[in-house]
Amino acid sequence: MKIYTKTGDKGQTCLVDGSRISKDDIRLEAYGTSDELSSFIGLLIANIKDADDQRFLLQIQNDMFLIGAALATPTFTKCNIAPTEIETEIDRIQQTLPPLHSFILPGGSVEASLSHVCRTVCRRFERCTVSLAKTAEIDENISIYLNRLSDYFFVLARKCNILANKQENTWQKTCK
Repeated sequence: MKIYTKTGDKGQTCLVDGSRISKDDIRLEAYGTSDELSSFIGLLIANIKDADDQRFLLQIQNDMFLIGAALATPTFTKCNIAPTEIETEIDRIQQTLPPLHSFILPGGSVEASLSHVCRTVCRRFERCTVSLAKTAEIDENISIYLNRLSDYFFVLARKCNILANKQENTWQKTCK
């Protein structure tokens, strides 16, 4: 089987049902961002040392495929994802973190930095799904899930910095 089909050479691609859309369509932008986030999560998994975090991140990657498939289907598709699992993980991690007193700048350890990259891609993915929902019916759990997921990446970044004995860099207000 050839990896290239040449069917997208003129700027269109197929959805799950076989219909064709422009490669700059918001639907494609949304599920393409799912793939991008999954790729960054893979990079995070390759660098993170905690086996429980690796397992949880692998589950999130699987969820990205579910979400991507739902978004690549032009008719409403229920997405079997659980934002509550992410909330539980956020709560578990937050119990180990010191309280926040200021805004945190992305950075620190490699793992924390990658987690921040995942967080920002996740936020963009969420914005894409909000835009798509203006013109197409999508499962509202997707936006809820992505909103929680970006919070998860934030607390995971904090945890990674603590485990790596890296000081969190905080925003220093300098504008007048």
